[in-house]
Amino acid sequence: MTDEIQLIEQLKSDTHKESAFRELITLYKERLYWHIRNIVKSHDDTDDVLQNTFIKIYKNIGNFKGDSKLFSWMYRIATNESITFINKNAKRLQTSNQEVQDLAINNLASDVYFEGDAIQLKLQQAIATLPEKQQLVFNMKYFEDIKYKDMSEILETSEGALKASYHLAVKKIEAFLTED
Repeated sequence: MTDEIQLIEQLKSDTHKESAFRELITLYKERLYWHIRNIVKSHDDTDDVLQNTFIKIYKNIGNFKGDSKLFSWMYRIATNESITFINKNAKRLQTSNQEVQDLAINNLASDVYFEGDAIQLKLQQAIATLPEKQQLVFNMKYFEDIKYKDMSEILETSEGALKASYHLAVKKIEAFLTED
């Protein structure tokens, strides 16, 4: 925790900001990449959203108050950037967010960066049928193993609501995977 406080102080200082930011990227790039990838699905889109996320973090680190963990604050930015990206795509394509998600899932099979098999693809299709909030909660719990306490900081909601969302998401996914 002391390291995080020190990193935040360096990020907010004029003399150490650049090197501290490089360290921040090294520490969190992979975790944020996979968090975003679970939401937007495509590798190329994920890279774009990740870049936007780090730009926003860089520009707004001075506003970070320390009310939550730095990790939670950055995940909230990454989540919001991902949702904004999906919304912009839906608007640009003049379609719904669900259709954008369906298109992303359909493109996964041909994505050279997708290493999953048919079962992974089916799981992604099942996740795509969930409401946005349940998708987020399921991905964060199932793929990233984020604790409900941390998730409640990131998504700004109660642990109880998150547990209920996860439970519902699991039931819906099980039903999707077992239907013929």
